[in-house]
Amino acid sequence: MMKFLASFLVLAVVAQQAYGDFKCSLEVPEIPKNWIDMKDACIAGVRHQIQEEINASYQYLAMGAYFARDTVNRGGFAEHFFKSAKEEREHGSKLVEYLSMRGQLTDNVSNLITVPTVPKQEWKDGASALEDALELEIKVTRSIRKLIQTCEGKPYNHYHLVDYLTGVYLEEQLHGQRELAGKLTTLKKMMSTHGELGEFLFDKNL
Repeated sequence: MMKFLASFLVLAVVAQQAYGDFKCSLEVPEIPKNWIDMKDACIAGVRHQIQEEINASYQYLAMGAYFARDTVNRGGFAEHFFKSAKEEREHGSKLVEYLSMRGQLTDNVSNLITVPTVPKQEWKDGASALEDALELEIKVTRSIRKLIQTCEGKPYNHYHLVDYLTGVYLEEQLHGQRELAGKLTTLKKMMSTHGELGEFLFDKNL
């Protein structure tokens, strides 16, 4: 096996020296473009939403990292926010895949996604973090609603995308907001009667 790998590497080096870099030189073939029918405003809206999802993912990642610190040590909060970061990243990925399906993913990824700057990296307690998380979800939900309004209005009427956003994204956002609001209510009640011990017990339950 090692001899085979060595031989393969030698052949690769020889081929590169003989033919230069391995780059595809084929021209893009001409095919009908009528199936690519998304309009500029809707495309821009989807691109904006992708960035919103990535921004939220980074913020949740910062939250998870904060509560995972040994000086904070709130494992339940850390796991919750790391999971939220993964979900938001997956939302962005699904929208990227949607643009690809509609023939709109032709740019370099650096033109599609900008690495965000995390605005906040520390929290005084778990309740303040959950409040920020709820505000973040509200912001994302409003962005999705705006995108739906843009893509369903005349002259666009992208019914498939609107149905996808309403049935998948908006549905999940509304459930997520309700869940966060409930968690925040429970945590504040526990902290009002038991202080930091209430937060500790809430974290263990998470």
